[in-house]
Amino acid sequence: MSKRNTQEAKRAARERLRAEREKEARKEKTKRQLIVGAVAIGVLAIAGFAGMAIANMGGSGSATDWAAVERQIAGEPEEGDTAYEDAAPANASGDDGLTVLVGDENAPHTVSFYEEPRCGGCAAFEQRMGQDIKQSIADGEYNGDFTFGAFFDDNPQAGGNGSKNAIAAMGAALNVSDEAFLGYVDALYSTEYHTSANGMRDFDEDDKLVDIGRSVPELDADFEQFESDIRNSTFAVWAAQMAEKFTNSGVESTPTIMVDGETITTPETPEALRAALETSAAEGRGNSADGDSADENPDADADADADADAEENEDGESQD
Repeated sequence: MSKRNTQEAKRAARERLRAEREKEARKEKTKRQLIVGAVAIGVLAIAGFAGMAIANMGGSGSATDWAAVERQIAGEPEEGDTAYEDAAPANASGDDGLTVLVGDENAPHTVSFYEEPRCGGCAAFEQRMGQDIKQSIADGEYNGDFTFGAFFDDNPQAGGNGSKNAIAAMGAALNVSDEAFLGYVDALYSTEYHTSANGMRDFDEDDKLVDIGRSVPELDADFEQFESDIRNSTFAVWAAQMAEKFTNSGVESTPTIMVDGETITTPETPEALRAALETSAAEGRGNSADGDSADENPDADADADADADAEENEDGESQD
């Protein structure tokens, strides 16, 4: 074989080897692309399922920018802040609209309840006492004065805005009626909805607060308004002011229960609360028809007797 033929053969061999290598390289590239594509599809599928799960769990969050609410109350809004409505629920009272007095205002006693929506102790109290409280208020045995705090929101170890969210939702229920408010309080603290020690994630979502309302029959007729008030943050300012009222009350723990202004040991049973009411009555505390203490004027009975005697004398003179 000539030298030239030998060189041509070597060149042809090199070309075949290079072609084989390029073919193998293309196959490896295609294989890698298929693997990367499969992984990407898997990641997207997982993300999609996670998104659906979050949506189903009510992952929409709260419509309220609570930092902006606080700045609005302080008179220090920032550019771009939402301006929230400064409204009190229709059935709130007091000059500042922060009094939640439920029941007959002329009931013989007032029981005051200081609670925190995310408080596990408050949930336990409401679960054992809530139904009796609702019935006793409906029967006129006493009226209920409710004040709610939001100190779990301000605790760095707890965080979130669930307490203020829940107070705003209770305001939306109170806007419907006293009965709707009591029903919502009962549902919010129930074992179905108050599921963790301090409700850390129970009330961060507007969807959750709306769902709680669906279980309250007293809200049925005005449910659209109730839901609108939650989603439009109608009572966000009111909720933050209510939390401030609690802070300024001097109450240091929840639940705190007062009967006619005097703090009592948190009752474990309805009978214990009735015993406290009887003690208050025996001590001359409670409400008179005009809302004042019955014994604030110790001469009231004597004056009434004197008036009665005078009427008898006048009747006797006319008959004569």
